[in-house]
Amino acid sequence: MLPGPDSDDPHDASPRLIWTEEGAPRSGRFDDVYFSREDGLAESRAVFLQGCDLPQAWADRRTFTIAELGFGTALNIVAVLDLWRRHRPAGGRLNLFSVEAFPLSREEAARALAAFPEVADTARALLDRWPDLVPGFHRLDLPELGAALDLAIGPVEWALDQWMGQADAWFLDGFAPSTNPGMWSPTVFDAIAARSAPGARVATFTVAGVVRRGLADRGFAVEKRPGHGRKRERLEARLGSPVAQPPAPHVAVIGGGIAGAAMARALTADGARVTLLEAERPGAGASGFPAALVTPRMDAGDGGIAALYAQALARATALYRRIPDAVIEEGVLQLEQSPRDEGRFAKVAAQPIWPVHAMEVVKASEASDRLGLPVETGALWMAGAMAVRPETILADWLSGIERLTETVTGLTQRDGRWAIAVAGQSAELTFDAVVLAAGWGVDALTPELGLSPVRGQADWAEGRAAVPVAWGGYAVPTGTGLLFGATHERGQTDPVVSDAASETNRATLARRFPLWAAEIDAGGPTARRAAIRAATPDRLPLAGAVPGREGLFVLGGLGSRGFCAAPLLAEHVAAMVADRPSPLPRDLARRVDPLRLTS
Repeated sequence: MLPGPDSDDPHDASPRLIWTEEGAPRSGRFDDVYFSREDGLAESRAVFLQGCDLPQAWADRRTFTIAELGFGTALNIVAVLDLWRRHRPAGGRLNLFSVEAFPLSREEAARALAAFPEVADTARALLDRWPDLVPGFHRLDLPELGAALDLAIGPVEWALDQWMGQADAWFLDGFAPSTNPGMWSPTVFDAIAARSAPGARVATFTVAGVVRRGLADRGFAVEKRPGHGRKRERLEARLGSPVAQPPAPHVAVIGGGIAGAAMARALTADGARVTLLEAERPGAGASGFPAALVTPRMDAGDGGIAALYAQALARATALYRRIPDAVIEEGVLQLEQSPRDEGRFAKVAAQPIWPVHAMEVVKASEASDRLGLPVETGALWMAGAMAVRPETILADWLSGIERLTETVTGLTQRDGRWAIAVAGQSAELTFDAVVLAAGWGVDALTPELGLSPVRGQADWAEGRAAVPVAWGGYAVPTGTGLLFGATHERGQTDPVVSDAASETNRATLARRFPLWAAEIDAGGPTARRAAIRAATPDRLPLAGAVPGREGLFVLGGLGSRGFCAAPLLAEHVAAMVADRPSPLPRDLARRVDPLRLTS
């Protein structure tokens, strides 16, 4: 992130908050107030809500997108969410995007917002989802309000370059151009124009010439309006006229594992009608084990991969925590496998993408204390990772979803829609769009994507419990016992279990934890299961449009990281299907674009 005025530390993102004698927040960094001392809420309503003609502007809209420059105390967002709560169109969804380079902590924001008890319930809903203050995009969804906020923490020019949305309204609420010129630069105005939907409205408190010219030179019709409180004037602007929105799409999701369930949840949240097709039952494939690890792919050298999985982990764990009984255990130990891992883990833990204490290098003694048995090497303690119950998650996310038990045999695009052929039926099923989320089954329908099969078998025993731990193999508590494994048999497409695979898993466990292996041997037979994972050549997922086939999308190639990556990437794909703002920054979206493997 960029430093502010007079900063000696390029990583200093503190707003340098000052509280006035009246208890109002003030930025020491920009020497300016966050909101009016007279009545900040009234000012937000007059300048931004009234300035963007709300709620009239969204009265007949199925979806409405507001972008804000200057998140600050979140007062504007709370004000518009409160208005949306009271004047939400039937079935409407509000998409919010806001940018803040110098974010306030949750405690600081709560103190500032406490001055407005009128909107306390709405403020609390937002504060309950306050993100960790690390650089990047953070999705805060408020399903009870039919709204979602994507908060970009970082410089404004970077954030606007990375955002892939189109705003119906803009709140320009950075500190004054005289103290914060970077928020009002030509590049920023270019981005505002480029990311405005037809008919977009702009509201701001300032009538400075640089702002009027910046908007007018880019096609906005600009008008001065009476100001609020001590300010004589404010600014309103508009870019053309709005266009009619298409109806909500009917989307087929093929596959009932974590990818399909995450897609069903995300699409439904975006207002789409969803029909899920699964040949057997939810969790019949690789998502059907009694426990799963939710851990990121770590990369000390490629910041993009690291950032992608850091954002995915934060999103996944936030969603899983809301599902009753879904989380078995929080915190995962990643043990060193070679001498170089100590240095690699230190580099990973030092990456600025992780919240404080989310990644900590620990000595062998601390790793032993956490596990309750001797460990000879150090480890990386991943406090934000977890073990979860797949069956519980799938059941929650697929509740209320229309489901068909069908085997899909073909896809045909016809008259702008997709026709799905299923085994044993002559009649086709038709949809506006289709999302392939069937793991290795995706290959049969889109072989051009180049997925590869990897058979994995895991075994589990009752009675033994442990902190989730990985070291090349892994051991995960199921709630009633311990799951361990798993094999990686490349090129195998038949999900059969074998004694050889069980012996491999037991040997892998015994090399690190002979006591556990002995206890499992003494306890009698274990259960076991095999499934086929789908992998890509670069080990990164596929999330996006299938090249050359409009209306066909894929969420696949998740490998062994499905429960970490699927929730966030499903929201990205759902945004593409429903023409909504994606929660992914543009650069990270490119890393998972299926086009990369076919071009």
